[in-house]
Amino acid sequence: MNEQHIEDIITTLYDTIQDAKSLPLASDKCIVERDKLLDMLDEIIAQLPAELKQSRTIVESRNELIGQARREAESIIRQAQEKANQLVAQESVYQEAKRQCQEMVMQTQIRMAELRKVSNEYMSDALTRTEEAIAQSLAEVRDTHAKFNALAEAQEKKAGVSNISAEV
Repeated sequence: MNEQHIEDIITTLYDTIQDAKSLPLASDKCIVERDKLLDMLDEIIAQLPAELKQSRTIVESRNELIGQARREAESIIRQAQEKANQLVAQESVYQEAKRQCQEMVMQTQIRMAELRKVSNEYMSDALTRTEEAIAQSLAEVRDTHAKFNALAEAQEKKAGVSNISAEV
């Protein structure tokens, strides 16, 4: 089966069941190609780790972004401190440098907080969407599995009744 997104596979699975021929006198029961549906379920199971890998990639990206912001902030702070040390010779210049350094530190801390907040929101949103997609896929697979089991059970009962009446 060619590679599809989980949502596409589930849609195809749903459509296959929806379009399946109904059993006579049982409109809620249908005949499906077992191998085809099992292949689709196998494909979904095979792709779930990819969804999880995508979540890990998002987490790594967030951590990398925070690390980069931290390095940038440390570099800015180091530059501000070096600049302040150079201006120590004159008191008024020193005071101005100290003020600028503190302002840069504060701006950097504010920027870091903003970047952290934005990256955390992005990460949370991405993980929530991934979690919802996986939960929806799992719910649909479970629902399909339950319907399949009910159909198989009904077929087995029907086959059992036919065997009993044939024996009598």
